[in-house]
Amino acid sequence: MHTVSGGEVAGILVAVFWAILVSFLAVALARLAQTLKATTKLVADVTDQAVPLLSDASAAVRSAQTQIDRVDAIASDVQEVTSNASALSTTVASTFGGPLVKVAAFGYGVRRAIAGRRENVPAKAPRRTVIVGRTVPSQRRGKRNNRGNNREEGL
Repeated sequence: MHTVSGGEVAGILVAVFWAILVSFLAVALARLAQTLKATTKLVADVTDQAVPLLSDASAAVRSAQTQIDRVDAIASDVQEVTSNASALSTTVASTFGGPLVKVAAFGYGVRRAIAGRRENVPAKAPRRTVIVGRTVPSQRRGKRNNRGNNREEGL
């Protein structure tokens, strides 16, 4: 029989330990390689899908910019039309407004004059307006004085 020395037992234990360690490391590296392959495939798929999406988004932004430019042009045209319409209405009002009012006033005066002649009614006396702070006309003062005199005479 052959006796195994302590150094040989220690060498066998170290060899078994290293074999187990290498096995665990080989399994871990194999799993890491599978994970890296799956990650690479996922990134490639995302890239394949993202590139068309980005080009579509870019086209949509360009289209939106074109539409905004068109709306801006329309808005400036509307603003110009509005200012022209305002100027036109001001011109029409100043050109025809004053004379139309004068013609209407003249027509009203003519109608009143004709109506007054037809009825043979004397013109109404103008109404008097009371203005605060002014004296009463002399005609009214005289009536008051007459009333006061009549009272004295009756005594």
